[in-house]
Amino acid sequence: MTRSSPWWDQDVYADRRPFLSARRRITAATRQFYDSRGFFEVETSILQYSGGNETHISAFSTELISASGARSQLYLNTSPEFACKKLLSAGERKIYTLARAFRNRERTPLHHPEFTMLEWYRAEAGAKETMADCAQLLSNAADAAQVNKMSWREISCDPHAAPERLTVCEAFERYVNIDLEKILNDTARLAEATRKIGLRVSADDNWSDLFSKILSQKIECELGRGRPTFLVDYPLSEAALAQAKVEDPRFADRFEFYVCGVELANGFVELTDGCEQRRRFEEQMAQKKELYAETYPIDEDFILALAHMPPASGVALGFDRLIMLATKAERIEQVLWTPVVDCGSIF
Repeated sequence: MTRSSPWWDQDVYADRRPFLSARRRITAATRQFYDSRGFFEVETSILQYSGGNETHISAFSTELISASGARSQLYLNTSPEFACKKLLSAGERKIYTLARAFRNRERTPLHHPEFTMLEWYRAEAGAKETMADCAQLLSNAADAAQVNKMSWREISCDPHAAPERLTVCEAFERYVNIDLEKILNDTARLAEATRKIGLRVSADDNWSDLFSKILSQKIECELGRGRPTFLVDYPLSEAALAQAKVEDPRFADRFEFYVCGVELANGFVELTDGCEQRRRFEEQMAQKKELYAETYPIDEDFILALAHMPPASGVALGFDRLIMLATKAERIEQVLWTPVVDCGSIF
């Protein structure tokens, strides 16, 4: 087998440099975007007590050794979310961070074990305000990259176009002819509908597994074609840290932002009920133990902070994906300054 060239090979780097030059411009424009709107840039710690408490997110663990030799387990943060919400509890009102994040078990053209997460939070604000932030940020990134069209594979999108707003139930009806509202939490009926559209159903698939399978394999590729799409009103079971909608608590006040068939951002009105948050975390960890034979501790400091946190809306955006769409990169390593190299050939 021929060894692939390292990322620092001059010819390889020369091919990547236009992507990285665009990254510099978009990064600068992003900071200017938030700074001009009164947001404070914050820096959150990478070492965290918990690896997060969502079923399918896998963390990197490490060990802290004190001066006395005592040892304790820590994790590289999978998201700056907990730390940002603690800052809201401390009194900050509008914050953003370009944070390093780490996730294990994830490596695809759109995933990398170490990546940049752009997160921002608005106290006393709803999803309407943060969705407006997403749309304007996308437009600004396109201007910084000097492009009028973003692309991923064969799908293109006008980053300046007004986004479409589509509920999850409307998307299931439109793209796979499934009336999701009638079969919420009914695993047997959703399994039957999944088979009818040609997807495989495993014996241990639960409702959330089937929902995710349909969304990822049949619906996501249709979103953000021509213009950006906000997918809104997720079933509550699919939003571990989001507030339930007041008008219909079966659904969460959560949205995802799609561009060129790619999930670019995830946002929601934040859950501030510590008891409910603990219940959801425990449920997620029970599922994680069953599926992956591992769990992460619940950050009790985070649960405590929720009692002091103001109503808020927040968004997590995959910053490297934003660069990819703006530069038409084919895989995430092309837009990273120093990608993590594994045993596979990626260059």
